[in-house]
Amino acid sequence: MDNLTHTLTGMAISRAGIHRQTRFATAALILAANAPDVDLVTRFWGSATYLKDHRGLTHSILGVTLLAAVTAGLVYGIGRRARPKAGAPPLDGRWLALGCWIGTASHLLLDWTNAYGVRPFMPFNDRWYAADIMPIIDPALLLLLLAGLLLPGLFRMVSEEVGARKPVSRRGAFFALGAMLALWLVRGFAHARVLSLLEAHTYSDEAPLQAGAFPTLNPLAWTGVIETESAFHLLPASALAGDADLEHDEIFYKPAPSPALTAALGTSLGRVFSRFARFPWAQVTPAEDGFEVTIQDLRFASPHAAGRAFYIDIRLDRNLCAVSEEFHFAGPPAAGR
Repeated sequence: MDNLTHTLTGMAISRAGIHRQTRFATAALILAANAPDVDLVTRFWGSATYLKDHRGLTHSILGVTLLAAVTAGLVYGIGRRARPKAGAPPLDGRWLALGCWIGTASHLLLDWTNAYGVRPFMPFNDRWYAADIMPIIDPALLLLLLAGLLLPGLFRMVSEEVGARKPVSRRGAFFALGAMLALWLVRGFAHARVLSLLEAHTYSDEAPLQAGAFPTLNPLAWTGVIETESAFHLLPASALAGDADLEHDEIFYKPAPSPALTAALGTSLGRVFSRFARFPWAQVTPAEDGFEVTIQDLRFASPHAAGRAFYIDIRLDRNLCAVSEEFHFAGPPAAGR
């Protein structure tokens, strides 16, 4: 998920009650909720390194536990030097440690909900897990979190003007967290419905080998990706429809096995991408000095988009040795569909 969503989630967890147990709870939760994204520094070593290491160890159960301990230790060390305000709760290292672990764990859980996924059992197992129910940035979730966190403050101002009792701020936090869970349930049911529609068909007279349904901003509208023996099929899907939208099926034919494709998959970037991609569609293009091999993960494609997304570009010479290896989040239009 995006870092604003992680930040608002950390604030909501703190206001649900932890902020009453120890000073600096909200600051600690905000830091902890964003701490796993420290692996973004891998971008400085290139896109291929980023693909290999992002959402790796720092997004594992072991990683978030270590990050929680470090974050709690830093906040506790700074908090001991700060002068407490009147009426503030005492600085409690145990509550800070618990809050930070919940914060880092919330990051892992939120990232698991989208199609990119996480590797929670690193470094012992680098298998990817993803629920495929949430987009990376979901405006509806952001609005729900903001409403839960900001409306209590507005109500407090109104109540103070009329002399009424101040509302309990925890209600807004519980609303925000409850609304998040409700949105996950709605999207989860919609995802299961769409998958059942996609798996109930054959495609060009071939049975599905695997099928995926990937979220859009609309909780009821999804992108379906189906792999068969000879091709990948990309089509829009609706949880409210009575059947899959086969009229808008876009077909991506698999290339024939070739030495160039085998060589590209055997490169360091090719191996990393093969472990990451769930629907890898390859294209092999002869060039004057060798071959160009592009492999795109179709779970990040869209039936309405003209360009590629999440793909690698590997150039080989005539001896099938890699000349260059590049990973791209987005790029020029794909050909040969």
